[in-house]
Formats: sequence, structure tokens, C-alpha cells
Amino acid sequence: MTAPGTAPAPPTDPNTSSASSKKGSHWIEEWDPENEAFWNEKGEKIARRNLVFSVLSEHIGFSIWTLWSVLVLFMGPEYGLTPADKFLLTSMVTLVGAVVRVPYTFAVAVFGGRNWTIISAAMLLIPAIAAFTVMEPGTSFNTFLLVGLLAGVGGGNFASSMTNINAFFPLRKKGWALGLNAGGGNIGVPVIQLAALGVIGASGGPRVLLGIYIPLILVAAVLAALFMDNLASVKNDTGAAVDAAKDAHTWIMSFLYIGTFGSFIGYSFAFGQVLTNQFGRTPLQAAYLTFIGPLLGSLIRPVGGWLADRYGGARITLYNYVGMGAATAVLVFASMQKSLPLFVSVFVVLFVLTGLGNGSTYKMIPGIFQTKAVAKGLVGEEAAAYGRRLSGASMGLIGAVGALGGVGINLAFRQSFLSYGSGTGAFVAFLAFYGVCFVVTWAVYLRRPAGRITASGTASEAKPQLSYAEV
Repeated sequence: MTAPGTAPAPPTDPNTSSASSKKGSHWIEEWDPENEAFWNEKGEKIARRNLVFSVLSEHIGFSIWTLWSVLVLFMGPEYGLTPADKFLLTSMVTLVGAVVRVPYTFAVAVFGGRNWTIISAAMLLIPAIAAFTVMEPGTSFNTFLLVGLLAGVGGGNFASSMTNINAFFPLRKKGWALGLNAGGGNIGVPVIQLAALGVIGASGGPRVLLGIYIPLILVAAVLAALFMDNLASVKNDTGAAVDAAKDAHTWIMSFLYIGTFGSFIGYSFAFGQVLTNQFGRTPLQAAYLTFIGPLLGSLIRPVGGWLADRYGGARITLYNYVGMGAATAVLVFASMQKSLPLFVSVFVVLFVLTGLGNGSTYKMIPGIFQTKAVAKGLVGEEAAAYGRRLSGASMGLIGAVGALGGVGINLAFRQSFLSYGSGTGAFVAFLAFYGVCFVVTWAVYLRRPAGRITASGTASEAKPQLSYAEV
């Protein structure tokens, strides 16, 4: 109520309002993207601006995370590393990138999306400078391994970026927005591979490549500071993390994401090494080919999200696993026949399918928790808030577990080369795994008879069953 003679307070503008002098002008106090009037008037413009600079930072994070997938191509016999050493090195880098995704997810709520983007971008200087320092023959494998582990922090940028952007966009736009955010980040993999191709082609060394990325990291941090925002409504909610960890769908989706993103990042690290070790390609010849698959897989990810928005993420994911299984079966044949043209062509197709699946699986996450909110009797903003709360918390766990698939792929290749001298054994294992993913997707999210996961997250015939066919 306004006192007599006092002018009423003007309405809050989320683009300019601040929580307090302590928080500063980059904090947005009120945010309601599900309100179409709010979204059309100002919300969409703000969300898109944050999306652009989130993508930039995440993009460079992916490049630094996958840095060692190209640095090993520079490491000839004079470095004294065996193929098994190189697969182990890239496996451990992938592992760190997976593990740090969990704390990165919750850092958004602690520091704010903008603030954490600045910090996480600046942290990429550490692995880049460290690699610049040690990249020369005579450095021990243990030193390379330790410095490689530092590059894992780049993998965490994905989790914090996805959690942040998930809060900015309404449910009806999440498939497209999350797909674009993740695809723009994923494309950091082929970009650094293309940069490496240029450096190798120009007879440059690995330090030239690192010298390109160090100033780019600084640019990303500065732009995030200038143009991004924090959402005050994204509070540090440890209860959401606990609730997400208790929900069966978090772990089911983690398993499915191993099949899509785990494949994408694992193949991105391993493709060049498979070409050099199994098909006798030189580092330059391998570099001419390795970027194609990750590039197309990254570009197609927003399409996977868009298709999921339109037809349902579960359906797109199911059919995508059929395609991945078929492509992998052909790869087994190509590997056994030592047919390089067929092998490369089908590997590129498999990369494209991993990208589509990445988009469709991530679209499923907010849809699942929104469905559970409706089943609980929640409506409107209350249902949307419930869905954002649990989907945002679960994304970090799902992203972390999914990235562990990349570790498994590199370790599988390492063992396959040790045992058989080729990657054929690993591809057979991947084919079986994709078959299991198909069955899980169908049984949990598309099979209509009773026996689904209930609203409590546990299987029970006695409780009302939820239908997730449209997620």
C-alpha cells in the first residue's frame, strides 16, 4: 500500500533491476518465461543474449577439454608414447571433464550464471598455459598425464551452461535452446581439430595452437562479464540435488545419455588415434578427416532438439538408437575388411546420429519433470517451477554420467588394440550397448501398458502410472 502523496513504485524491469547494491546491475530479480506477454515483451531478447555468450564460453571450454585429442597427433616417436599411453591419456582427460560437471552444475546457483561463466572461462587459462609449458619431447608421461587432467575443467563448462540456459527459456522453447547451446559448445571439438590441421599443415608445432587459444579464452571471459546476466530466482537449492539424485529418471536418462553424448565425446577423442593406429594414416592425413564427424554431429544437435520439440524426445531417441546400431554394425564390417573409405563414411554418419540423440535426450529431461509436476496436481507457474527445479538439478548428474561414456569408449579402444590390434572388438561392444539403450527407451518411455516408473520415481503396479510418450 502506498502512503498518501507518494508516487507508486514503477514496475520492475528484469533487464535493469538489481537485487541490491551488493548484487549489482547484472542480477535479474523477476523472471517468468512461461508468461507469454513477459516473454514477447522482453524475456526472449534477454534469454537470447545470454544464450549467445553462454555458447561462446562453452565452445572454448569444449575446445580445451578435447585439446589432447589433437595434441597426441603432434606427439611422434620422439615423445616415447605408445598407442595405449595415448588412449589412457585421453581417457583420463575425459574422466575429469565428466566428474567436474557435477559441481559446475550447482555453481550457477551459488555464484550466478554470469558470474560463474566469467570464472569458469578464466579457469581455462590454467590448462592452456600448462600445456604450452610442457609440450616438448623428453617430458615424462606422468607430466603429460597431470597436465592433461587440468584440461578436464573445460568439460565442466557444458554443465553450468546448460543449467543456466535451462532457467532462461520456457518449456516450449527448451529443446531448441538447449540444443543450440549444446551444439554451439560441441562444435568446439571440430574447430580445435581444424585449427590443428592448419597448424600441422603449416609445419607449426603444438605451441602455435595453444598460442591461438589463450587470447580467445580472455575474450570469452570479458564478453561474459559485459553482456550476461544472473537470475536471482536460481537459488542454491541442495534439496533439488537430493531430490534429483533420488529420482529414477535421473539415472535412466544418464544411462541413455551415455549412449549419445558419451559416444560423441568418446569418438571425438579416439577417431584420430584409430585412423593412425589401425589404418596407418599420418597425423596430417588423420587431421584431414577427424574434424568432419564432430562438426556435423555438433551442427545437427539443435535439429535433434527441434525434432524432439515437435514429435517427442522419446520417439526421436528410440529411432536414433536404431540408426546408431545399424551404423555400428557396418563399422564392424568395415573394420574387419580394412576399408578406409567405408569406415570413415559410416563413422561420420554415426557422429551425426550421436548429435541428433544428444538433442533429443536433453529435451526429454524437462519434459519428464514437467509431466511429473502435472501428475502431482501442480498447474501454471507452480508446475513450471517444479520442472525447472528438478530438471536443472538433474542435468548436471546426467551430463556427468553421460560424459563417462567417453571414458569407457577410449578404454574399450585401448583394450581392443592391446588384445586384437584393431578397434573391431570395441565396436562389437558398442553395438550391444546401443541395443540395450533401445530397449530401455522403449520400455520406460514409449511402452503403454502398466509397469512404468511412477511419480515417486520407483516402479509399482499399485500406483497411478505416468505416460512419458510425449516428452
